Amino acid sequence: LLISDFSGADGEGGDGESAEQEEEQEEEEGGEEDEGDSGEGSEEEEGDRSEEEQDSDFEELEEENPAAAALCIGVGSFSDPDELPGLAHFLEHMVFMGSEKYPAENGFDAFLKKHGGSDNASTDCERTIFQFDVQRKHFRDALDRWAQFFICPLMIEDAVDREVEAVDSEFQLARPSDSHRKEMLFGSLAKPGHPMGKFCWGNAQTLKHEPREKQINTYERLRDFWRRYYSAQYMTLAVQSKGNSRTAAMPVCHIDEDCLCVAVVPVRKVHALTISWAVPPQGKHYRVKPLHYISWLIGHEGTGSILSLLRKKCWALALFGGNSETGFDQNTTYSIFSISITLTDQGYQNFYQVVHFVFQYLKMLQTLGPQASLFTVFLCEMLTSDCVGQTDPIEFVENICENMQLFPKQDFLTGDQLMFEYDPQVINAALSLLTPDRANLLLLSPENEGCCPLKEKWFGTCYSMEDIPEEWAERWAGDFELNPELHLPAENKFIATDFTLKTSDCPDTEYPVRIVNSERGCLWYKKDNKFKIPKAYIRFHLISPMIQKSPENLVLFDLFVNILAHNLAEPAYEADVAQLEYKLVAGEHGLMIRLKGFNHKLPLLLQLIVDQLADFSTEPSVFTMFSEQLKKTYFNILIKPDRLGKDIRLLILEHCRWSVIQKYRAVSKGLTVDDLMTFVRGLKAELYAEGLVQGNFTSAESKEFLKLQFQPLPAEVPVLFRVVELPLKHHLCKVKSLNKGDANSEVTVYYQSGLKKLREHALMELMVVSVASSTEHKYQVYPTCRNTSGVLGFSVTVETQATKFSSEFVEAKIEEFLVSFGERLSGLSDEAFGTQVTALIKLKECEDAHLGEEVDRNWFEVVTQQYVFDRLNKEIEVLKTFTQQELVSWFLEHRNSSSRKLSVHVVGFGVEEGDQSAACSPDSATSSSAYGEVSELTFVPTSSPSLQDATLITDIRAFTSSLPLHPYHKIIN
Repeated sequence: LLISDFSGADGEGGDGESAEQEEEQEEEEGGEEDEGDSGEGSEEEEGDRSEEEQDSDFEELEEENPAAAALCIGVGSFSDPDELPGLAHFLEHMVFMGSEKYPAENGFDAFLKKHGGSDNASTDCERTIFQFDVQRKHFRDALDRWAQFFICPLMIEDAVDREVEAVDSEFQLARPSDSHRKEMLFGSLAKPGHPMGKFCWGNAQTLKHEPREKQINTYERLRDFWRRYYSAQYMTLAVQSKGNSRTAAMPVCHIDEDCLCVAVVPVRKVHALTISWAVPPQGKHYRVKPLHYISWLIGHEGTGSILSLLRKKCWALALFGGNSETGFDQNTTYSIFSISITLTDQGYQNFYQVVHFVFQYLKMLQTLGPQASLFTVFLCEMLTSDCVGQTDPIEFVENICENMQLFPKQDFLTGDQLMFEYDPQVINAALSLLTPDRANLLLLSPENEGCCPLKEKWFGTCYSMEDIPEEWAERWAGDFELNPELHLPAENKFIATDFTLKTSDCPDTEYPVRIVNSERGCLWYKKDNKFKIPKAYIRFHLISPMIQKSPENLVLFDLFVNILAHNLAEPAYEADVAQLEYKLVAGEHGLMIRLKGFNHKLPLLLQLIVDQLADFSTEPSVFTMFSEQLKKTYFNILIKPDRLGKDIRLLILEHCRWSVIQKYRAVSKGLTVDDLMTFVRGLKAELYAEGLVQGNFTSAESKEFLKLQFQPLPAEVPVLFRVVELPLKHHLCKVKSLNKGDANSEVTVYYQSGLKKLREHALMELMVVSVASSTEHKYQVYPTCRNTSGVLGFSVTVETQATKFSSEFVEAKIEEFLVSFGERLSGLSDEAFGTQVTALIKLKECEDAHLGEEVDRNWFEVVTQQYVFDRLNKEIEVLKTFTQQELVSWFLEHRNSSSRKLSVHVVGFGVEEGDQSAACSPDSATSSSAYGEVSELTFVPTSSPSLQDATLITDIRAFTSSLPLHPYHKIIN
């Protein structure tokens, strides 16, 4: 399928916004991509912060709208040989190791990085997808290089062991993820012989050690698999630039009938209930999409919904229902419908009653049957979404090449998105399958530890299986009563009906202008005359000196934001499903309020939020619920090596920053409702509001949004931290991971540059792009340009496992790499240097794909109070003036013996770090979560001779208290 991309051809962008990324330049969030259901990720979202507010390291690199291609092969992990689990995933790695025409092992990756591109691949249960994007003028060359991987890949035997380690590292990084563990456990409960039970990841055990013991030649089997399945009849290709399933049908998957309720010990501290049904494959009903309609009803959060009832009882925080449409959830052998609920402590104690509410709601839906009028409301809400808008080319072709395996030609573009017809019989048939006797219950809780004698083979998840208590089993087997508090959704008053484009009431400007400026606040405004869509963005930053006064205040602020969101959840839910999106974020120095959507009803949503903020109150039971949940949130942050490493690095660098450990201690000591209300009164008494309005509003309408009733601040509140000046030598902070069951380590080497101007920032970006283009794709290496509260620096981060390498060995390898990079940089030809500069310029020159990208860039300037709205243009101009010698000198200046260097090691548990326990063996299953205290750091001494000259930091506050502080600084000139 060839797709012609006209975006940007006439200076105009597209009119859709579905490609919007989570907004605030999240440069290293890492996030919960692998833990998106309510049982795994939602409680962290409740108290978490986006990257911009949580970390003062900023990054402003823009995404390009390049040419892209994606290839889908109709084979995946379900086709793995039983004796070689993970072979399909391993093959996905191996085909990218050079081709006969282009034999350089990492040549394609280097080519893409050189020309502003990227690539990726993924192996699902029944499909494998490869995709890349690159600057358009290099697309033909890139396409030829990419095609050779499928025509004549080298797949040299010498690379097998090395690439097995890369696959094993992916598996090790995934082991602490509760969502992956839950999925693997669920698959292990399938009937013997069903592919659902396959170990799809693969690791060193299944791809190297066991085959050698059984005298299986992995390399020969790999080539056999490639010859059989990487064949044209299984392939679909989608290409975007300017200018039928193979798997045989199998019986529906049934979980073992004896498995009625499964108790699970998670890695993170979370109570989560998942109710799942394995039903016949629903792909053939894509024109009706019955599970979409059912999940919309199940996931409704307004009055009469399951979650509304559970929230009133303080039993649950979040609920999600549906089918993820991943290969594990939907394939040719079955479809899974799941309802995942994040429970509170009280909800966990009453989880059978929670299940009963779910069954009552489902019975109500089955009794009433599909409602045509309700289906119309559902469609109205779906049609206001951005599902068929413009997306990034690489995401678009990836989606389309998979659609080509699933739908007839006329539905390649929209088969996965549109509701083509209303068929109550198909919906009824799907609903009739969601009965108590077919349900499988998974209950995740740290309370299950010590009561779960069984262990899943690959991820080591501890679990137990038990019968449903007779009382509940008999109730659900009979004709149980409906619950009068549960009913269908009402009409949605937030659905937009006026899509008129407004006429400007002031001169058009290229950048936002300040239309309100007083001692209480200011407002920036820009009318959208580029994308010409009836949408708008409203953002406010409510700045307060109260927030950073103590760890207790930070905890109270998190509680306030969480409870405010809870109070808004039901009244604002209809706005949310009508695509009027809102988000409340607890920033470092203030409350962020972010709204976007069709402008017609957006002021109604803003007024609702303002009213809830003005009349804030809470019940003691709600306060207790969120206090308990916040403690879990902080715990779950601290047991992740990347998050702990980031917390330590910023605690060292930023003066007066409070750590997550300090917040954990504060919430553990206990706070009261009176503490919260006293804090909130103080917060609302002194605020400074700064806002931005962009889109389809006039300036007069925008001024109405800034209604300020609070007192002005006695003094200006800085929106940044002051940063310490690191000494001219190497310092090392090495701490043990706070999860004893986690082998993953993270090493970050940071070089501080200091107070610099815009020119140096652009030069450092260029250097980081050059470093990134020199790293090999198979390693988890992350070079990053750091803007820490206005102080520049750069870092290299590497993820590894303590079962394979020590953190000190990894640091030595980082140093070796940087030495070789410096030599390579010095020997760079003028042409090669010019290519790298051009690639970075192209990234910054690209047209915004949607209004959200422009708003993100402008909001970054407002929230950091820098106001350099033309920053990209200025950076492009200075990039054009750089010389190779200037870049080499800049790099060597930061790499000399007296550089301001800080290393942060978060050390996992494994034999390479001196941990000899069985749990640390690479061949054993990961132990269950170590629910110990996380309120103290364990500092680790050095043992490597190469680090003997580094000064150890074992008391962070003592170290930083002796250091000079940089003045507040913004990169504006």
